[in-house]
Amino acid sequence: MIRKLLPPALGAVALAACTTVGPDYRAPAPAAPAQVGFVGASSPAFTGDEPPGRWWSLLRDPVLDRLVEQALAANSDLRVAAANLAQARAVLRETRAGRLPTTNLSGGATYADEPGPGGADSIFDAGLDVGYQLDLFGRIRRATEAGRADVEAVQAAFDVTRISVAAETARAYSDACNFGRQLQVARDSVQIQERTFDLTRRLVAGGRGTALDTAQAGSLLEQTRAQLPTLEGERRAALYRLSVLTGRPPAEFPPAAAACSAPPALSQPIPVGSGASLLARRPDIRRAERELAAATARIGVATAELYPDIRLGLSAGSTADSLGGLASGSGLRFGLGPLISWTFPNRAVARSRIAQAEAAARAALARFDGTWLGALEETESALARYAGALDRAQILARARDNSAEAARVARLRYQAGRESFQLVLEAERSLAQTEAALAQAEAQRSANLISVFLALGGGWQNQGPEVSGG
Repeated sequence: MIRKLLPPALGAVALAACTTVGPDYRAPAPAAPAQVGFVGASSPAFTGDEPPGRWWSLLRDPVLDRLVEQALAANSDLRVAAANLAQARAVLRETRAGRLPTTNLSGGATYADEPGPGGADSIFDAGLDVGYQLDLFGRIRRATEAGRADVEAVQAAFDVTRISVAAETARAYSDACNFGRQLQVARDSVQIQERTFDLTRRLVAGGRGTALDTAQAGSLLEQTRAQLPTLEGERRAALYRLSVLTGRPPAEFPPAAAACSAPPALSQPIPVGSGASLLARRPDIRRAERELAAATARIGVATAELYPDIRLGLSAGSTADSLGGLASGSGLRFGLGPLISWTFPNRAVARSRIAQAEAAARAALARFDGTWLGALEETESALARYAGALDRAQILARARDNSAEAARVARLRYQAGRESFQLVLEAERSLAQTEAALAQAEAQRSANLISVFLALGGGWQNQGPEVSGG
């Protein structure tokens, strides 16, 4: 009997190895120029070289290097992303296990004390049942394919988080340095205006100045002093944010960052690569592509529900009136059965699920297209903003030098009695404003620099958890 049943069973197994319903996935190619450079890269601030993975090392700031490494090791968002990746891998292992046979061991003993000459009877039973689902139409294979793509999408999400953590750490450090710089500028302006205020008081005491000059000088001095508390508050807020990014309580900010008063800046053009290398490098594009692959595979999972669910069963066991008799040949039993169990689907429900899966795949394709288009737009915008901020800082630096010279000459002419105090007041007000504008422009330049590197998508390569075949 078994010999008659094995050929059709083996034929079903062979069929299961070669039939997979649903569309086969092919990665879409972005409809973008393959090798052309960026429009904004024509500025001398950029080169066509490929950006490095550890882009923050280009700033040559050991403090920043240490902070980024600490953040990548201890940041809580990265820990969440790593846990999500581990969960996705576990789900994939569960899906793959669906292709393995299921086993069930059973054993029992009964004791019956019957009246009459027979007396008490004992019956012992042991059995092994093995069940195997024939994946005739590829439902498990498509589910495994979707699960693998899910893992790769979560890996890409981990890489996105890694990039963001590195960039936000650099941004918080840059903000702390920039507010330190603006504090220094404001304090320098206070010192200059204090000297002018003292000068007016001495001239008034000597009979040359007026009380109006002293009041106006004092007003300008206090207006400049009023900037200090706000700048100090912003500096400390940046330090607190930096501490949390590196996995520490806010109050435990690094002293080296607190002492920084010069924002990080590049002394060389930024390597930006090409549009093609950007699309290959950015993990958010990889994530969108893997999500599309998973959605496509789930069309096959849904399509397989149109077909019967077929399972084979094999059982073996032994029954005897003693424990020792379980191993004897007389008590052995075996069977292949039920040979095939058919579970017929509700076709209306199955087709509805196919329609849902197809719609989800179309949405995933639209998200993929939107992601690579957004990546190009984000990069072009970041390049344009950085080039503009670089030019603005250079122009304001020249304006600051002119304002400083004008204020110096005005003070000398006022001391010599050749100009009114109004000229000194306007010159020093202009100098303070220009110094502050330059410091703010340098801060914007630093922020835009980090945005460029964030848009370029580096900082995840060869780091952190990787997708495994398990």
